[in-house]
Formats: sequence, C-alpha cells, structure tokens
Amino acid sequence: MTLDTAFLSRVQFAFTISFHILFPAFSIGLSTFLAVMEGFWIKTRNPLYLNICKFWVKIFALTFGMGIVSGIVMEFQLGTNWSRFTLSAGGVLGVLFTYEVMTAFFIEAGFLGVMLFGWNKVGPKLHYTATLLVTMGTTASAYWILCANTWMQHPVGYALVKGMFVPTDWYQIIFSPALFPRFIHMMFACYLSAGFVILSVSAYYLLKNKHINFARKCFSVTGLFLILLAPAQIIMGDATGVEVHENQPIKTAAIEGIWDTQKGAPLLLFALPDQQNQKNNFSIGIPHFSSLLNTHSWNGEMVGLKSVSPSDQPNVAIVFWTFRIMVAAGFAMLFLAVIGLYLRLKKRLFDTRWYLKLCVLSSPLGFVAMWCGWITAEIGRQPWIVYGVIRTADGVSKILLRNVIISFGLIIIVYGVIFGYFYFKYLSKIISKGPDVLDVPEADLPFQYMPITNTSKGEQP
Repeated sequence: MTLDTAFLSRVQFAFTISFHILFPAFSIGLSTFLAVMEGFWIKTRNPLYLNICKFWVKIFALTFGMGIVSGIVMEFQLGTNWSRFTLSAGGVLGVLFTYEVMTAFFIEAGFLGVMLFGWNKVGPKLHYTATLLVTMGTTASAYWILCANTWMQHPVGYALVKGMFVPTDWYQIIFSPALFPRFIHMMFACYLSAGFVILSVSAYYLLKNKHINFARKCFSVTGLFLILLAPAQIIMGDATGVEVHENQPIKTAAIEGIWDTQKGAPLLLFALPDQQNQKNNFSIGIPHFSSLLNTHSWNGEMVGLKSVSPSDQPNVAIVFWTFRIMVAAGFAMLFLAVIGLYLRLKKRLFDTRWYLKLCVLSSPLGFVAMWCGWITAEIGRQPWIVYGVIRTADGVSKILLRNVIISFGLIIIVYGVIFGYFYFKYLSKIISKGPDVLDVPEADLPFQYMPITNTSKGEQP
C-alpha cells in the first residue's frame, strides 16, 4: 500500500475508533448490569445489591466520560479527513447522527447525574428509573450508530442525485433487515465484554480473599448471564454471517479464503492467503462446511474473490485471520462459561483457584473479539466506503499528507496519555480500593456453597 492521504487517514480513523469502541461497549454492558442489580435491590432490599451498584457505577462514570471524549475526536475527523464523503452522504448519515443525539444522548445526559449522584437525594424508585433511562439511552445510541454503519455496508432507500445521496425511503434505512442481526450481535458483544470484566474483578477479589460476599454475588450472577449470552452470541454470529453473505459476498469470500466461485466450499481452519497470486498456501479445511455455515446448504454456492478484479478485493489476509481470532475468542468465552456452570453444579465455583485465575486473565476476551469483528467488518468492506457505490479513496479530503501525519502523531500522544495511562490508572485505583461501604451478608444464592478456603494454610476467610 502507498502511504498517501487516503491510507493514512484510514489508519488514523481506525486508531481512534479502536480506542473509542471500548468505552461505549463497556458502558452499554455496565449500564445493563447496573439496571439488573439495582432492580434486585429494589425487589429484595438486600444491601449487598446496593453495595454492588455503588461500586460499579464509579467504573461506569469513568468509562462513560472517556467514551464521550473519544467520540468527539472521531466527529472532527469526519469533517477534516473525510469531507468529500460527509458531503455526499450527509443527507443520510447526518440525519441518523442527529437522531442519536436527540433520542439517545439527551436521555443519557439528562438522567446520568441522577444515576451517579442521586443516591441520597431522590427516592429508590426514581433513582432506578434514571438508571433504566440511561441504559435505554446507551442502547438507543448503539442502535443509531449501527444503523449508520449498516447503511454504509448495505446502502438502501436512497437515490444518487449529482453525486449526493438523497433519502427516498427512511423506513428501509432505519429498519433495514440487515441491521437487526448486526445490532443484536453488537449488543451481545457489549454484554459479554462487560460481563468478563466483572467476572475478572470478582475472581481477583476471591483469590485475594477480599470483599468476599460482594465478589461472590457478582461472580455468581455474572456467570449465570454468561452461560446464556455466550451460546446466544454464537447463534447471532451465524445470523450475521448469513446476512453478510447475502449482501456482501466478496467480504464473505475474504473471510472464508475462497478465490474461485464454487459449490460445497470447505471451511478453512488454517491457510496463508496469497493475494498477489490469488490463492491460499498450506490450507487445511473441512469439506462443504463453509457453504453449510453461510448458505445453510451442503452444496450452497459461494462467490469467489476472483469474480471481481484485484482492485475490488479487500485485504484478504487481515480479514481471514481477524475473523478466526474473533471466533476463537468467542468459543473461549463459551468454554469458560460452561466450566463455570459445571463448577456451580458441583458447588466448587468459588474455591477452584485455577478457574478463578483463568477468569482473571479473561477480562480482555470480549474486547478482543469485538475489535477483531470490527476489523473484519470494516476492512472486509474495502475498497468501498459505501459498499458498491463510493470508493474509500474518493471520500477523503483534499488535505496535505504532512497535516495528516502531524494530527495523527498528536492523537497517538494524547490518546496514549489520556486513555492509555490515566483511564487504566484510575480504573486500577477503583478496583484496588474496592467497595466503599462495608461488606454485607449475602442473600441466598441459587446454590449453597462452602466458603472459599486458603488451601496453603487451611484457613477460612
């Protein structure tokens, strides 16, 4: 690839969105967890649930703030680096982003203060209403962003008038059939990402014999949700894959490493795509399984990469391997959730130290899967910025390369300091300190457990 304005602008946007996507995803998952736990508190009046809410809402506030700041930078980039694209597609995307602000961000901003600071200032039911509205706001925000991205992936309901996208059917744009599997898949990714962070922090406390009742409740409730979410996410991944195959067959061909159009295409477990020679090296596959997964037919036809010119093909190696990393991370999460269910049934969930150590290490799994899924989706769309209509190179602004280099360098420094250092510094402080209030007796769990034991000294906490 040539180091030009278009390529470097793509790398810069990829860098900023790679940071940004972590914070809204974590916020969505955390807000949903807080809504569930506060609902338990309202129902049972067990102070342990209130203890949990007041701890995790601190991490939510820190994460939410970082998401706002990092999102603003991306908006500026659309104007500075991608002005030709925004000029052309502004009639569609500008309206969708406005809907996000009006229906989602206003809700979040309006009730966030009550959620964060209203514990002793408003009644429990009003506070819970604020928490629910913030959760609804974060969910609505995700919907509008996925709506805009889905339109770029599968443009519908428009007419091109002198190079400008003019909306002709808002129902198609807002309720595109391609949107719903992608939106649900993304929401499950947010829940899983937050869930494994909660699981990891709880496991850390259990290993350290700190905040035991707090950690056991978080660990138990999160584990129950994960055993439901992990397989559901795999099902939604399959639905999303079918949608991609229908609307973006070349992306699917890159994901599966298929060069020639064929029926009964194999599922490649390993391959080294050679884009220059339009072939795979050292491929290992399962016959027919790619066709079965993408078309739900044993001999379904799969379009090959060679059906288009090399200039219309995405970077096959990146798409091929990021997809497999995403799938591997997804099955790793399912594996951990299943082990947790087994240990729960054996009443050894809280004192199996090797499992707790695995859970501590599992905190980035959801984010790794999300990153790789995003890379697969976005690089797989190339060379189109609006699939099949506008090429990415035609959407970049007419700016000097040195200006992009300077701005990118400054972004790396600022992001490294603010998001790479300060966020994790304060996050680690919150986790190290633990809950502010005293640990309280836990309510009855679905199963009764023996207390965790320090096997080296034979002592109980």
